[in-house]
Amino acid sequence: MKLGMIRSSLGLALMLCVTTTWADAPTREAELEARIAELERMVKQLVEAQEAQQQAQSERRETMQGGRHAEVEARLAKLEEEKGDRPSGSGTEFKFSGFLKADMMMSRYSGGSVPARGLLRDFYVPGLIPVGGQSSTTDFDTHIRESRFIFNVLRPDDGLQAYLEFDFSANNGGDERLTNAASPNIRQAFLRWNDVLIGQAWTTFFNVGALPENLDFIGPSEGTIFARQSQVRWTKGNWQFAIENPETTVTPLGGGSRIVTDVASVPDFVARYNHAADWGSFTIAGLGRQLAIDGAGGAEREMAFALSLSGKVNMGKNDFRWMVSGGPGIGRYLGLNTTNDAVLNASGELDTIDAYGGFVSYRHHWNDQWRSNFTYSMLSVDNDTNLTGFGVNKSASSAHVNLIYQATPHLRFGMEYIYAKRELESGASGNMNRVQFSTVLGF
Repeated sequence: MKLGMIRSSLGLALMLCVTTTWADAPTREAELEARIAELERMVKQLVEAQEAQQQAQSERRETMQGGRHAEVEARLAKLEEEKGDRPSGSGTEFKFSGFLKADMMMSRYSGGSVPARGLLRDFYVPGLIPVGGQSSTTDFDTHIRESRFIFNVLRPDDGLQAYLEFDFSANNGGDERLTNAASPNIRQAFLRWNDVLIGQAWTTFFNVGALPENLDFIGPSEGTIFARQSQVRWTKGNWQFAIENPETTVTPLGGGSRIVTDVASVPDFVARYNHAADWGSFTIAGLGRQLAIDGAGGAEREMAFALSLSGKVNMGKNDFRWMVSGGPGIGRYLGLNTTNDAVLNASGELDTIDAYGGFVSYRHHWNDQWRSNFTYSMLSVDNDTNLTGFGVNKSASSAHVNLIYQATPHLRFGMEYIYAKRELESGASGNMNRVQFSTVLGF
């Protein structure tokens, strides 16, 4: 009972007493005074009890609050102690980016048909253009397999980066009857600590910055260095040095199906120099590698070397991009492995195959929203037909022209025409005419 309620009760009791005893005042005055004294004593006891109860509750609250405060202080102290064991700085940054790309294309092949689910149906691969056929075929295809997703984890103060990039270009997944499913395909997955990169990334031999803006997956495929593989790379200023995964592709004596081996005893070595200025950029890269195969006569080894020069020249809002590469045994690094690294001779030994290729590309901005790219690419192979036979690739070339509309900073539409040709040492050839329409939403 609160103090106010006690006082109200006392007042009510007094009124009742007064009302009851008013008529008998002369005779009951002494009795009334005694009752009032008793009521005052009871009220005093009740007030003292109420104050004692409130004091006890206050003390309990202070005790509980004090305990909670102590617990919070202990937790904060523990967190500070743990923080002292962690690297200092702004913490970990998580970034997600990529793009969605939808492609539609109409392709006509002069040398016959291509497999229904072949890579050439989705991307331009020079070595897959059909040759020697007596009839032409036309195919319409559409897919989203070039869509790409990138996860980037950074700790800037520690010089750490973890990078994961994948698309859906792997040639497996569902069928085109119902689901049109496509399997995720790892493109790059590496960690970087200051100047050191470890993991799968673009080969250091490839200057990605020189690649033209084509709607096709690669564009000038036959004239481009192209490989992603596991490596350890060290960057110091303008210089880069790397050891990378070795792999050898071999043409059997007299020709035939490609032999792929992975028995090299040393990695591929790459040294590269990059230079950038206001006018553009320039890169020179050298490759040294061991070609290897195990045959009936034992292990065969052969050294191979290659050189690649590339760059970009700024021309106001426009630019000119180029690349020239070649060497004995460049093989799988150039033109999507249109030619092999080496051929087996009559003694079972490896003879390197010389190949050279390159591209030039000019990008022109018509205005702030419209631009075009004009690209020419070629590859030439110097085969020893006494060893390779006449069924191997002699040359490949392509020309690309496109028109791109930048609807918003993140959305663009484009149309591209591609003419490509492949020729064998036998003289048999085939060409491809393709019109491709692409929609790309970056994020």
